[in-house]
Amino acid sequence: MEINQVVQALSALAHPLRLEVFRALVVAGQGGLTPGVMQEAMDVPPATLSFHLKELANSGLVSQERASRNLIYRAEYDNMNALLGYLTDNCCQGAACAVDTTGSACKC
Repeated sequence: MEINQVVQALSALAHPLRLEVFRALVVAGQGGLTPGVMQEAMDVPPATLSFHLKELANSGLVSQERASRNLIYRAEYDNMNALLGYLTDNCCQGAACAVDTTGSACKC
């Protein structure tokens, strides 16, 4: 992943609503979510949600697909994993490290 892509992805996630939307899409899996479902669950105006979905899509962390009259948004797991890989590429100064049992931190 190029540094400009990393900055764009991190910038997209650096907003509370976008982070919440992205996490909801990760939880939803490959089935994705429609804007209507997200709007209802998050109680945000349609225009606001649309703006934030566009930012996530422009960052490459989210994709959009038309299914009949609906738009389906999905998390782009490959790009998410590339971002995580970039961030942890030099973890522990390149030495092998182990993830703790909660899976939330890298241990050197």
